[in-house]
Amino acid sequence: MSVPRLSQADLEALLKEVPGWTLREDGKAITQAFKFDDFNAAFGFMTRVALYADKHDHHPEWFNVYNRVEMTLTTHDADGLSQRDADMARAIASYL
Repeated sequence: MSVPRLSQADLEALLKEVPGWTLREDGKAITQAFKFDDFNAAFGFMTRVALYADKHDHHPEWFNVYNRVEMTLTTHDADGLSQRDADMARAIASYL
């Protein structure tokens, strides 16, 4: 199943709307590193994101060590960024 990619204009608008996300070098993903006060805060954030991801069947690539969470958003079915990633980035911003 093919999912449409975000247009360049939509991507630029998204990056202005959700600060902290950067476009990966290949242009097919956005990334952000988050730092929290402690592991409990980082894990709570990850839990909120996981609940959203499961409900919307769209899952981030992420890495966690103690109070740090590194996250990448991309849509493999679009071979790049899609509306799913934009929606997730907005949801993640609301959890901070």
